[in-house]
Formats: sequence, structure tokens, C-alpha cells
Amino acid sequence: MKKLLLTLSLLAGFSTLSAIGAQPLTMGIDPTFPPFESKDAQGKLVGFDIDLGKAICARIQRECQFVELPFDALIPALKARKFSVILSSLSINDERRQSVDFSVPLYTSPVWLVAPAKAGLSDDLTKLAGKRIGVQQGTIFESYANQHWRGKGVEVVAYQNDDQIYSDLAAGRLDAALDDAIVASSIFLSKPQGAGFALNGKEIYQKSLFGQGTGMGFRKGEDQALQAQVNKAIADIRADGTFTQLSQRYFKVDVSPKS
Repeated sequence: MKKLLLTLSLLAGFSTLSAIGAQPLTMGIDPTFPPFESKDAQGKLVGFDIDLGKAICARIQRECQFVELPFDALIPALKARKFSVILSSLSINDERRQSVDFSVPLYTSPVWLVAPAKAGLSDDLTKLAGKRIGVQQGTIFESYANQHWRGKGVEVVAYQNDDQIYSDLAAGRLDAALDDAIVASSIFLSKPQGAGFALNGKEIYQKSLFGQGTGMGFRKGEDQALQAQVNKAIADIRADGTFTQLSQRYFKVDVSPKS
């Protein structure tokens, strides 16, 4: 009788696990970061993160469901259980580790100042004195600008999204933007409104803020099993060449995580 009860208990456990595994994996994204994640003319979600998320879901045999929110709302929404994981160019750093657990690093992308090509700007305070610099709210770019420039003769202006930043930059209401170089190239520098603008100075990097790249964010201390599944899926995607294929499809630069 005990053996029968044990067998029934194990079967019930397997059934529960199977049911959990069959549930969609909900991923929080901000679809305003092409080529990472955005919407095409038909309103369909597209981009590197979208394809990567689908590849991860395929490995763990779960359907992907993407939940769209502004970037600065993603961590609060994760904590509020609006979705299970963040997949939206979330940089791994010590400050965010206090709020979320991270997957293994996915990729890194260089950070630059975007300004008129002949502006000759850099992250040197003497070059930025009296300038207005646009950043997106809740990003590492805002954190960097606040740490190094705000209150030191530089006006840091925070926006909800990149479209607003580049609209003001093109109109002359900003002197520069601090942004992901891949995103800036995709949505601004390669467009007609970006004519005459360029990446200024040199790549800006601060390990304590930018960490080793980006990762997927999980609820702190709660989802270790899912985190392990996702990390295994990422390792498999790298091993079988899927990650390289996706990277080459969307990027012209090396996005390998920094050591």
C-alpha cells in the first residue's frame, strides 16, 4: 500500500511539473530598442531579443508570451508578478543584483555619446560643460550620467524612450545623447534625421554599472529552477551555433560579453 501511495505521489508530482512546464513563459520587454526588440510596420514584435527569447522557450519546451512595458517599469512589474522574466537589454550590475537575479551574460553593446559629427564631444567634463545630454529613464545611461555629470555643469535630461531623445537631438534641443551604440545606429544614425550626427569620443565603459553585459532578470531568490533551465538553454544555443547566427543577422560588431 505504501509503495502504491508513493507511486501515486510521484506521478502527481510529475503531472504538476508537466503542467508547469506547459505554461507559457512570460517575458517583460520594452519594444523600443531596435534591433534588440521593436515592432515592425504590421505591429509584430521583432528583433534579436525576440528571436533569442523564442529560441530559449523552444529549448525548455514552453511557449513565449511577451509583455510590453516601459523600461523603467520592468523591474517593479517583475516583482509584482506581471511576468516571469525580463528580456530587454538589462545590464548586469551590482545595483540591479540587489533587486533581481540574473541569467548568465547574453551579450554586451558599446555605450557612446551621440552628437553632431563635428561636435568633438567626449565624456570629459571640460567637453560637456554647459551641454544638455539626453538619457532614457531607468537605464544604465541615466545612472552613468547622474554619477559623473549631473550637478557638475552638465544638464542631464531624462526621457521615457529613445524616440523622444532623438527627436529633441535632431531639433537641436539637446547637445548629445548617451546611448547604446547599436540602438543609436539602428534608430537614428542610419535614418535621414540622423544625417550629420555620429558617435563622438570613444566607447564609455564602467564595469560597476555596465557589468559584463546584459542578462535575463528573475525574481530575487525565488526562481532558481527556472533560472537553471534558462542558463542551460543559453549554453545549448551558444554550443549549437544558434546564438552566432542570430548575432550575425542583427549586428555588425562583436557583442560578446566582457570578461
